[in-house]
Amino acid sequence: MHMKKHSILENIHIDKLIFGGKGLAVAPDGRKIIVAWGAVPGSIVNLRILKARTNYFEAQIVDTVKKSPLEQDLPAHFQVYGGCKWLPISYPEQLRIKEEQVREAFHYVEKYWDGSKWAKTSEIMEMESSHEWIPQTEAPSIVLRKPPVFHPIVPSPEIYGYRNKVEFSFGKYISERENIRDEFRFGFHAQGQFDRIIDCDFCVLADDEINAIFREMNTYSRASWLPTYDPKINVGFWRHFVVRKAHFTGEIMLILSVNHEFEGYSRKHEGDILVFAGKLMEQFPHIASIYLLYNSWRADIVTGEAILLKGKPTITENLLGKSFEINPKSFFQTNSLGAEKLYTVVRDLMKTNGGILLDLYAGTGTIGILLADRFEHVYSVELSPEASKDGIKNALKNEVTNITFINEKTEKFLPKFLSENSDIKNTSLIIDPPRDGMHPDALPDILKFNAKEIIYVSCNPATLARDLDYILANSDYRLTDITPVDMFPHTHHIETVVRLEKNA
Repeated sequence: MHMKKHSILENIHIDKLIFGGKGLAVAPDGRKIIVAWGAVPGSIVNLRILKARTNYFEAQIVDTVKKSPLEQDLPAHFQVYGGCKWLPISYPEQLRIKEEQVREAFHYVEKYWDGSKWAKTSEIMEMESSHEWIPQTEAPSIVLRKPPVFHPIVPSPEIYGYRNKVEFSFGKYISERENIRDEFRFGFHAQGQFDRIIDCDFCVLADDEINAIFREMNTYSRASWLPTYDPKINVGFWRHFVVRKAHFTGEIMLILSVNHEFEGYSRKHEGDILVFAGKLMEQFPHIASIYLLYNSWRADIVTGEAILLKGKPTITENLLGKSFEINPKSFFQTNSLGAEKLYTVVRDLMKTNGGILLDLYAGTGTIGILLADRFEHVYSVELSPEASKDGIKNALKNEVTNITFINEKTEKFLPKFLSENSDIKNTSLIIDPPRDGMHPDALPDILKFNAKEIIYVSCNPATLARDLDYILANSDYRLTDITPVDMFPHTHHIETVVRLEKNA
C-alpha cells in the first residue's frame, strides 16, 4: 500500500500517549504515527494521514473501531472538550501516563549518572526535541553522578471543578457542506479548530456555581439579540465570558469581553448589561467584581480595556498563608489547591536558608513571596510589566519587604546582575520558565553564579530535559530530585519540579 497524504489507515492500535497529548502508533510499514487529538491508548482506530514524512506520519482519527479498555463510562451530562480531552481515561491511569512521560523525557540526561536506567527511550522525543540552539562546550567530558530520586507524581486534590478561571467563547458555525447554520454558539472551541465553537451545557472543570453563572449568561446573551463576533469579517458583539473564582475566599470576578465597535451596540444595550450585572450579583452573592472588556482585536484572545461595571477592582485568593490580589489581567495558577501542592514541593525541595534568592521568570512573584522569609533578599525577575506590578502589590499586601521586582528579560538581567554584584557569594536560584524553556543566552550565565542550589519548575518535560542536559554537561551540578505534579487533571499538561545542587 502506497501511503501518502489523505490515505486512510485502518485498524491501527494506539500504543501510548506522548507529551502534548498526542497518540503514538505504528503504521503497517513500520513507520511511527503521531495521532493528533482524542487518541486513547489501547483503542483501535481508522486514521487519515495529514503529513507523510520519511520516518513517521502525522494523522487524525476518522472513527474508532474499538474503544480502549482504559476508557470509562462518563455521566450523561459530562461533555468532552479540547480542555478536558483525557476525561474518558480514569484518573489513576492519567497519572501513570504523565509520570511515564516525565521519566521518558529524562532519558536524555541518564548519561550523567551511574546505576540502572529507570526510564524507557521515548521514540517521539527524537522527532519533537531540538538541541542545536543550545550553546555547548566542545566535547564536554561526562562525569557520572549519583542518580536522582524520582518521587511519585503528586495528584491534584480535586479532579472535577478545580479551575479557578474558566474562559467561555462566543461564536457561530455555518457550513453548507454539513448543512449547519448556527448563528449563535456559546461554549468552547472544538479540538484543533480555532473557528468552531461547541455549545456548552456543563463544564466538568468548573464548579457548580461557575456553571450556574454560565447558564445565566447564556440565557441573557441569547435574549439580547446582539450577535456573536465573527473574526473573519470583524463584525459582531459577544466575544468571551471569563469567570475567575478564588477557591479559598470564594470571591468571583466576571469579565464580559465584547466588540464595543459593533455598529448595532448602543447606550441602551450598555444600560441593559449594567442591569443584568446587578441582578447577577443579587443572585450570586459571591460575585465581587464584574468587568466589561472592550476588545476590538481580530485575534481570538481576551484582551483590551477593562471597565469596572459593578463591585470592587480585584478579588483575593489565599495560598499557604499569603494573600494575593487578582485583577482581570492577572496571571494566577488556575488550580488553587494544586498550586498549594506545587509550591509546597518547591518549598520542601529547597534546603537553603539565608543569602540571596533569584526568582527567574517569576510571573507575579508568588514563589519569591512565599519563600522570602528564608532569605536575606529576593530578586523577582519578570518580563511582563503587568505581572511585576501585581507582584509589588502582593508583596506589600503580605508585608514582604525584602523583595525587589525587576521588569526585564532574564537573559538581559543575569549578566548585568553578575557584573554589578560580583561580591555576592551565597545565591540560590528558582527558575520557572515558559513552555519553550530557558533562553539559550541565559544558560551560561546561570552557571556563573556558582549557586549551591537550583530549583527548576517546568511545564514541559522535553525543554526541561534539554536545559538540564546543558547544565549537567557544563558544570558539576548533580540532579538530586525529580517530582512530577499534576495541576491539570483530564489534560495532557504536567508540571515537574527538579532540584540541582553543587557536588560536594
